[in-house]
Amino acid sequence: MLQRIFIFLTLIVILPDVYIYQMFIARQMVHPALKVLYWFPTFFLLAGLIYLTFFTPEDFVSQHMRGIGWFAVALFLFALPKLNFMLCSVIGLPFNYLLHWPKTPFVYAGLVLATINAGVILYGSLIGKTQFEVKEVTYYSSKLPPAFKGYRIVQLSDIHIGSWEGNARALQHMVNLVNAQHPDLIVFTGDLVNNQAKELDGFQQILSGLHAKDGVYSILGNHDYGPYHKWESQRAQVENLADLKRREAEMGWKLLNNEHVILHQGNDSIALIGVENEGEPPFSQHGDLTKAMQGTEGMFQLLLSHNPTHWRREVLPQSQIDLMLAGHTHAMQMALGHHSPSSFVYPEWGGMYSEEGQNLYVNVGLGFVGLPFRFGAWPEITVITLN
Repeated sequence: MLQRIFIFLTLIVILPDVYIYQMFIARQMVHPALKVLYWFPTFFLLAGLIYLTFFTPEDFVSQHMRGIGWFAVALFLFALPKLNFMLCSVIGLPFNYLLHWPKTPFVYAGLVLATINAGVILYGSLIGKTQFEVKEVTYYSSKLPPAFKGYRIVQLSDIHIGSWEGNARALQHMVNLVNAQHPDLIVFTGDLVNNQAKELDGFQQILSGLHAKDGVYSILGNHDYGPYHKWESQRAQVENLADLKRREAEMGWKLLNNEHVILHQGNDSIALIGVENEGEPPFSQHGDLTKAMQGTEGMFQLLLSHNPTHWRREVLPQSQIDLMLAGHTHAMQMALGHHSPSSFVYPEWGGMYSEEGQNLYVNVGLGFVGLPFRFGAWPEITVITLN
């Protein structure tokens, strides 16, 4: 993966430094040692980037994701503010040379943007990734049985438990927030781990503290199958998945693998359907919606499916599912209002979507992959009230 973007990352590290040095530092009367010192961060970042890209063992990334994530934060913290400053300065050059405008406004604009950029990176990395947001959503449907009016569902997604190493207190806070919503049902829409079931060591007791009247139900996401880890054998990967399923059962979570359960409220009932991960290529495809739905015809149907692209690929054209809950996108862990870079990849990346009476809600997740950072796309606890 890093090899594909190595040249891009190298350029955003080197080009701003070369420009800033030539335009603002080389001509200054400062001690030569200070000019050399200016290049130290760039040297160490490039050395680290080269090592990670070309000299690490195949399983290094999966075993050291936390350290690599913080290295990425450092890289972007040094590179992106300088890049913003350089772009503002470059934009001002033709105005300066052709129209004789002063450089100062463009330099100040670059400094302001660079400061904002650095502030966003620091906030998202130090605070934003644990700034839990409880989102209240009301879902309306004429097909909902009367006894389920006001039924409260908490949706969680993409915990990526390996991301919480050393931060059990934050995860406990999340559990307390969920229980404070007094949910009738808790559902988890996949990606409990980054790679291995053993990431749950030290966290199982915390997650087993999630409580709802009708229990906690879950499905598998693409990461749960362990495809991004270098396994000793295929058998080891299969045993890891079995271990994950066992641990979820020990936590009191009920895993729905291409199956359904009937939830009862008074004299009424609805169908809760769960499929294994059904992603667009190259993500794994294990889902069997037909099998999972069998026996729920004519009922109000609530589907758990990790990948939101499943909605358009199969759910809309081949079923009458009333409401599907998904995760997976993380909103790329970055959003400004209703805009996120994930919209370039996923038409449905966060929030509620509706088409011809069928609905999809995409939760942007709790954890992170790679960069320990969230800004705007805060870790989400969704409370869906049926009406």
